[in-house]
Amino acid sequence: MIRIHYFLHVPFEGPGNIGSWTRDRGHTSTSTRFYKNDRLPALDSFDWLVLMGGPMNVYDHDVYPWLVAEKTFLEKAIADGKYVLGICLGGQLAADVLGGRVERNFHREIGWHPITLTEAGRRSPLFTGLPSSFDVFQWHGDTFSIPLGAENLATSSACTNQAFQYRNHVFGMQFHLDYSIDSIQQMLHHCAKDLTDEPYVQSTESIRASLERVKMTSDLLTQVFNNLENQWLGQHGQVT
Repeated sequence: MIRIHYFLHVPFEGPGNIGSWTRDRGHTSTSTRFYKNDRLPALDSFDWLVLMGGPMNVYDHDVYPWLVAEKTFLEKAIADGKYVLGICLGGQLAADVLGGRVERNFHREIGWHPITLTEAGRRSPLFTGLPSSFDVFQWHGDTFSIPLGAENLATSSACTNQAFQYRNHVFGMQFHLDYSIDSIQQMLHHCAKDLTDEPYVQSTESIRASLERVKMTSDLLTQVFNNLENQWLGQHGQVT
């Protein structure tokens, strides 16, 4: 059994498909809701730290002062060898504490878009069993650079850095395999102002017309998390 802890930044970006995977695999989960001023966990109380998304930016310390405490804790978790997986804002936070840059991407990227694995991505245990190119759901304006010592795992037409791996236990993704249908509906409700007229921004109507594709991204997430599970259990002398 793996103990998974979530960092949640807003109430409408929860674990989604990750929560379903966690329950199906019989693992346990806890969470810190920064928007509720929850206390941070003890380092020895979890095995994996999953950083979810959010509409804020990693440098919005004045508006969200808990970002400073979150980054300090994240540095400790990485140094302690915890498995860390950051998604969208979470990936940017992981890149930031590892010394990468987080800045406005040239294109805002929202909706269903293809990503392509790099050579490092095809080698990475994170993407074992996945095709070299596949569609994902995106919702971001910022992006991260690849931290020193990490590898770029995936790229897209709109955003060069879509995923990275640092050593064998820190992973960042710019895209969302975690989103359920409800997650996307929540984003369309709470973040509709992001749907501007730009080349890589799809309309509300287009996104809603393609909600059946969530089944595909959910299957991809299951494979990715099975891969992480197999690696973690192998490193800790356990078998599935």
